Amino acid sequence: MMKKSILLSFVLLVQTALLAQIQVPPASPTFEVKGTIGLTEVHLVYSRPSARGRVVAGDLIPYGEVWRTGANASTKISFSTDVVIEGHKVPAGQYALYTIFNEQEATVILSKNIELWGSIGYSADDDQLRFNVPVKHPTSSYETLTMSFSDFTMNSANFNIKWDHTKVMFSIVSQVDELVMSQIKQQVIDNAPTNPGVYFQAAGYYFDTQKNDRMALEWVDKAIAGNEQKQYWVVHLKAKIQARLGEKSAAKATAESSIELAKAAGNPDYIRLNEKLIASLAL
Repeated sequence: MMKKSILLSFVLLVQTALLAQIQVPPASPTFEVKGTIGLTEVHLVYSRPSARGRVVAGDLIPYGEVWRTGANASTKISFSTDVVIEGHKVPAGQYALYTIFNEQEATVILSKNIELWGSIGYSADDDQLRFNVPVKHPTSSYETLTMSFSDFTMNSANFNIKWDHTKVMFSIVSQVDELVMSQIKQQVIDNAPTNPGVYFQAAGYYFDTQKNDRMALEWVDKAIAGNEQKQYWVVHLKAKIQARLGEKSAAKATAESSIELAKAAGNPDYIRLNEKLIASLAL
């Protein structure tokens, strides 16, 4: 009985030792960045090392060799639709992001092999894309490796890699126009939508991309007519379209109508937008 008790105590001690762990902060914490560029959902996962007094350029960022572009596992980036990166078409999917740095230039690599730990086992045979971009050395410094998106437009953004006084940047373009025009053709041009909001979306896109203001005006009129109550933001779009068509008197009257609707809704932003539009007409 005593032997069984001692054996049981030993087993429990071993199990406790195996299960016991001390939780400490990771040296290079893992971060996720999610967002939308145009109509493309982008998801970035990477580990973020800090300099901590060490040399970054040419050391923590090695020169002339494939770098995992972070710490721990390789950095992963995914796109929900096809994109164009720095002028190169890239299919939708997930990729490992590798780089080869030198002082003045960096090679950016998207690899189809996302299973590697860091760059161990990397092969150029798995490359989906590689291209070169200039390396900048700004006076501002980043203690921790930072990747971010900036300079957003309707269909694009820039991707930035920054650490210490080293920075590279490249463009990512979402194939917005092709996707939106396909939807407009299917829902608005080839059919008559029952939802007036679809007319408003189509008119807004045509106006923003300067495709056909006359068609945009026709669609925004249908959006207004399709609602029991006029909506100040829809009426404001009509005023903007009329203004660009040179119909200044009509644009002024439409903007004034939008102001009254915005006042009733308690929206000062659209009151100011319409007032600014009227002032720009210079009647």
